[in-house]
Amino acid sequence: MNADQRRSVCPFDCPDACGLLVTVQDGRAIKVAGDPDHPITRGLICSKMQHYERTVHSPRRLTTPLLRTGPKGSGTFAPISWDEAIKRICSRWQEIIARHGGEAILPYSYAGTMGLVQRNSGHPFFHRLGASRLARTICSPAKDAGWQAVMGETPGLDQAEMQQSDLVILWGINASATSIHTMRDATQARKNGARLWAIDTYRTPTCEAVDEAFLIRPGSDGALALAMLQVIVNEGLRDQLFIDQNLVGFTEFAQTILPGCTPERMEPVCGLDAATIRRLARAFAAAKAPFIRLGSGLTRYGNGAMNVRCITCLPAITGAWRTPGAGLLCGTATGGAFPLTLLTREDFLTAPTRIINMNQLGTALNGLDNPPVMSLYVYHSNPATIAPDQNAVIRGLRRDDLFTVVHERFLTETARYADIVLPATSSLEHPDLYRCYGSYQAQRCGAAIPPVGEAKSNWNTFCLLAAGMGWDEPFFRQSADDLIEQLLSCQTPWRDTAVTERLRQGEPTLLTPPSTPRGPWLTPSGRIEIRNDREPEPFPCLLPTHAEADGLSLRLQPAVTPHALNSSFYEQDALRDRQERMLLMMHPEDADRRRLQDGQQVLARNRQGEVAFTLHTTDRVPVGTVVTEGVWWQEFLATGTGRGVNVLTSQRLTDRAGGSTLYDVAVEVSAAAA
Repeated sequence: MNADQRRSVCPFDCPDACGLLVTVQDGRAIKVAGDPDHPITRGLICSKMQHYERTVHSPRRLTTPLLRTGPKGSGTFAPISWDEAIKRICSRWQEIIARHGGEAILPYSYAGTMGLVQRNSGHPFFHRLGASRLARTICSPAKDAGWQAVMGETPGLDQAEMQQSDLVILWGINASATSIHTMRDATQARKNGARLWAIDTYRTPTCEAVDEAFLIRPGSDGALALAMLQVIVNEGLRDQLFIDQNLVGFTEFAQTILPGCTPERMEPVCGLDAATIRRLARAFAAAKAPFIRLGSGLTRYGNGAMNVRCITCLPAITGAWRTPGAGLLCGTATGGAFPLTLLTREDFLTAPTRIINMNQLGTALNGLDNPPVMSLYVYHSNPATIAPDQNAVIRGLRRDDLFTVVHERFLTETARYADIVLPATSSLEHPDLYRCYGSYQAQRCGAAIPPVGEAKSNWNTFCLLAAGMGWDEPFFRQSADDLIEQLLSCQTPWRDTAVTERLRQGEPTLLTPPSTPRGPWLTPSGRIEIRNDREPEPFPCLLPTHAEADGLSLRLQPAVTPHALNSSFYEQDALRDRQERMLLMMHPEDADRRRLQDGQQVLARNRQGEVAFTLHTTDRVPVGTVVTEGVWWQEFLATGTGRGVNVLTSQRLTDRAGGSTLYDVAVEVSAAAA
């Protein structure tokens, strides 16, 4: 048969939702490339997706339901039919509900797929079941909370404006690995004459591609911003007219908070010398169009939301919002473009059920009662690897009385602890509708190929489970395309008829926010709120990280790698081989103090446990900071405990919004036993 090309979308948790062209032959994807006609990504895709067909048709793919036949964690299973799997699951759930109530069942999912239908398709089912609800907060809710505390519902900038800037600051974002189109736009701005800065905790590939990089202590971003604000105000570099017309609380902020935030006082907190802080502040205030692109990593601390609040004050106090190409971009909240309540169906809840934070899964599995968690259903996530406090999570997954079902493409660590494993489709095998959070675009796509083996999509699986439970709601007898059409048929201010029709046809399409990021300000006061009395701290201020109280000398940064995305893509041998092994990067001075050598096996430890790494000494990391990149599958860890970096992360939460503190980690490092 001749090959043909079909449009699709990258489903992974990335700001860009890249457009794809999939070459299909004999029902198989044989090539995946970027779509050159996509308005945002314009044919550029990351190295992870350049051979996505290797993931889709991996020999590791699960192709039939599995029933556990050995001990939990052993990975010993026998194939069963879908009918038997559904019957076993529903029968066990009915027993649990009869004895403990529906809240004894907990769904666990996050962003293994970002498609609106497949990602959210479990919500109506578990609402109807009366299960516990999951607070899905592992990524960056503190970032949104920090922005909203100052800017309310004001939309984010269009990233394309970056090319009109004369100073671009990539703050806490390793764009070369996590947002390649941000990096492309920043590079173009630089070609247009802009200065390009990076602010981060270690020298990432992004830092190598800018004019200047400034390395700060983990979690000290707010301290740096406050010191810059103190200089701007103290030296009369603020835009007083803009402040008078647009801000609430500036005078009190300037009089009560900023006097204690001089560069000299913030120098030991953030790790930059006072002269450098002053230079940054003066250059930011002098720029005609400074553009800050804010990442998410700086929010994964006990002070994460406050870090964002402090940084968000910079373009407000300098009046940068007046100018095209200037301001701050946290992200683009495009949720209003599609009425997701049509999918999530909160109306199926007969009464509110308890909410369990996904960052505290270890506690939920080991310590909850009234009722205890008796069943866990995991889909498009891998909590045994990615959830904080890995030892506690695995201890819970080992419980003999916990009935665990995992719907997955691969036999992940989580799947190895399951009682029943269900084979899941990849994004090329089911229809969906995508929107992104780094720009304003959306796209619908159909299935490019048939399901591999007996794999089924999230939505189809939940429809089977609904039938197995004996429910008769017509909602669960619809197709995914029916649900997509419902979303498209409901008009919103973001979409006119022409935009909706382009989406129906599968064209990548730009959405139009109903308001602008330059005012009117969508806050309760109608102004940018430097003072916000709805917050525990009315003003942006200095808050500590959790790790500062832990009494250990090194700050661990579990960072991203361009060769994986969280625990995804480790099934591709070529991508995994590029990482070589699980490394711990340490400055040579820190290694010398501990009598450690490059290439040596070491143990990083704290109160959560210990993890074995191969040491890599490098001046890419500052003294006092250690870095590991990637979230490895345990089967590829040949040394030590066989556990990954999340043994060392804790279940502590961010200051606002219940986010993870995956970067707020203190450790000590020593040589591993011979």
